[in-house]
Amino acid sequence: MQRTALIIALAALFMVSVPAFAEPLDDEMEDVKKALLDLKRDLVILEEDLLFPASTQVAVFLSMDVGEFFHLDSVSLKINGKEVTHHLYTDKQIDALYRGGVQRLFIGNAKQGSNRITAFFTGRGPNGRDYRRATTVEFEKSFEPTFVELAIVDTTAKYQPEFRATVAN
Repeated sequence: MQRTALIIALAALFMVSVPAFAEPLDDEMEDVKKALLDLKRDLVILEEDLLFPASTQVAVFLSMDVGEFFHLDSVSLKINGKEVTHHLYTDKQIDALYRGGVQRLFIGNAKQGSNRITAFFTGRGPNGRDYRRATTVEFEKSFEPTFVELAIVDTTAKYQPEFRATVAN
């Protein structure tokens, strides 16, 4: 708090300075700007820690394999039966996923103990038919952050896409 008050006081002092002192004050203004940016960064980190504490944090990511048997249109995500996100994909986003990109679908909170994540995938499957599939994963939420990877993988043995969910603590 003292640091914040000092920075605000210095900023106010520099704003009312006489223009003749402008050159020597430029360096000090840069220092104040840097201190303000550092303070903002610290506040963002603190806010994230308060909103998503490690004991309740769940992050869900999506990755894709080659995509011969499935063209993704959208994903809906439910945690414990409550829809938490829905995403429609552009061609550029799908291309990025095909090239190895990973998308953060959701970051939020889940209660400690038993939880269930269900992801609904909508797109075009083999032979250009509409395709809607779901995958569900149950996990025990501990005091550590939980990471869930949803993966869409082509299965050449069945000529079908496979939807997998992996949990890591």
